[in-house]
Amino acid sequence: MHCNRRQFLGAGAATGIALAAGHLADNHLAMGSDASNAPSSATSKVRICAVIAGKPGDRSWALSEAEVASVMKRLAEAETNLGNVEFVIGRASNAEETAQLLTQAGPEAPVLAVSADIFGLSQGVMPTIFQQGRPAAVFHIPVIGGHDWCLVNPWREEGHRITLFDSTDYNELERAAALLRVIPLLRQSRVLVSPPLKGTPESYAPDQVKKRLGVEFVQIADGRYDEVLANVDAAAAKAEAQRWLDGAECTVEPAREDVVKAATASLTLDQLIAENRADGLCVGTCMGWLSRGFPCLGFSRLNDRGIPAACDGDMDCLLTMLIFQHALNRAGFLGNAAGVDTAKNAFHLSHCSAPLRMEGPAGPAAPYLLRRHAEVRGGAVTEVHYRIGQQVTFTKLVHLDTLLMFTGKIIEVPKVPKDTERGCRTEIVAEVDDADKLLANWGGGALGASAKDYYASLHRVAYYGDHTRSIRNLAHLMGLKVVEEG
Repeated sequence: MHCNRRQFLGAGAATGIALAAGHLADNHLAMGSDASNAPSSATSKVRICAVIAGKPGDRSWALSEAEVASVMKRLAEAETNLGNVEFVIGRASNAEETAQLLTQAGPEAPVLAVSADIFGLSQGVMPTIFQQGRPAAVFHIPVIGGHDWCLVNPWREEGHRITLFDSTDYNELERAAALLRVIPLLRQSRVLVSPPLKGTPESYAPDQVKKRLGVEFVQIADGRYDEVLANVDAAAAKAEAQRWLDGAECTVEPAREDVVKAATASLTLDQLIAENRADGLCVGTCMGWLSRGFPCLGFSRLNDRGIPAACDGDMDCLLTMLIFQHALNRAGFLGNAAGVDTAKNAFHLSHCSAPLRMEGPAGPAAPYLLRRHAEVRGGAVTEVHYRIGQQVTFTKLVHLDTLLMFTGKIIEVPKVPKDTERGCRTEIVAEVDDADKLLANWGGGALGASAKDYYASLHRVAYYGDHTRSIRNLAHLMGLKVVEEG
């Protein structure tokens, strides 16, 4: 369906009203919390060793058997909810029992240690885990979980990959497991790449990425994209195009043929992902593909399905998106940082390949228009209207050793009139805590010489929800630094 300028502006106004209404709906804004309760895009289950550390009993500084039963019940629920996690659960109060349990779980299993009595962690359990170099999350219930929670920071300062979930909320067990699974899932992950790749230099060095994260690079063979594109079934491409046309609130500039060509490119990417058994995609040649069909719709569709896809060859962002897909089961919006507005205390992020399903593959799709590409002024891309009032986290992994982050709240989603352009096609404006601080601390000193590289410096990935706590926990588990930019 096409629309004239008046219909287009009317659709934009209606969307604005709907988004404003969403701002008032607490149940919508509650989504995007720090916890994850759905499977990531991984192809197989990973094991997590769950250790009830110490001896529960009827003592003042220990979990009772009833409380241990509550832990076990919640772990069973987490295993079901997460879908790709298998717990190997046992009790251990000394080095020998711990070693036996770790052997049963297997050499790749990270550890979720539940502190069950006053010195349950320190007397044999954690030293054995550290000796094997395993990342560990500690779940401690105040008072009854004992004293060893205060050793977590010193243990981490000694170089051990350990983080603490100190809470009476048993749901934190699931959040801990969701983050622990990231490490073994990354070791299973393959990303399909088409150079030139960009970002901080370490991110596109295959040997360094394999050593640091375990992720394998697979390069698209020369000529393979063209070969697959030429053999896409025409009827399938038309059907995919129709899905985009039917789902759009309005088709503004693109002709139907533009959408069909973009859909053909999308199906080409699907085929390449399938035949290479890839878990992610990073394309540095996308601008060269535009005349044969814009791949932007394909990037959007892949991200919606839980397969991170990054354009501009940005491997920093692709690895960021892969990590958080495994952790949160959510797509991220990769965009150009378009500036910090000190007058509005706001940050702008803009790009042309925005995902629709920011709350996971089973979540709702954001409303969108089909537009021409803002820079090339042709083809077919989405202009996605994200939810006004939604809290968001902006982040990026740089140099394979640091996670940048800051948070905001979407206060505006600009709707650009027909036949006019404004940056890239989808834009969000997010109110931040302190625009002056964000502007002065952009990159947080972590980029080094890469601060002068546009892609390393400009790009960030936005996620629905406040994930700052999970980012810090994940950094502890992966041995990363965290820099809060804003």
